[in-house]
Amino acid sequence: MASNLKEGTSNAQNRQLLSAWCSVNDVLRDISPRWKMVLLHGITHGVAQFSRLKQAFPTLSDQVLGQRLAELVAEGLVEKTVVAATVPTQIHYAPTPKGRALLTIIDALQHWGEQDWSRDHP
Repeated sequence: MASNLKEGTSNAQNRQLLSAWCSVNDVLRDISPRWKMVLLHGITHGVAQFSRLKQAFPTLSDQVLGQRLAELVAEGLVEKTVVAATVPTQIHYAPTPKGRALLTIIDALQHWGEQDWSRDHP
């Protein structure tokens, strides 16, 4: 995900400092945009087309859905396959091994949050 921060601003300096200290911050920033992990989860569990994702998540705008899918593809978490022999052309999305590995971590984080975090943070 590209940064739109102006060089020299305190936000840019903070991001650079945090990045140098711990790459986890970069990973969390890149996977945290709204809908991104929900879409990866849906794609991993068989919702493989734009229209089906739209049906599964009706409050998600077409613009954000398209943007998040493009990010997932660019980051190597999802692969995009164009089925050219159909009219209209169909596009299918499938998780990559990298995407499946990340989802395993996200599922573990969700479990931890439900079991441990929510107990102390109502």
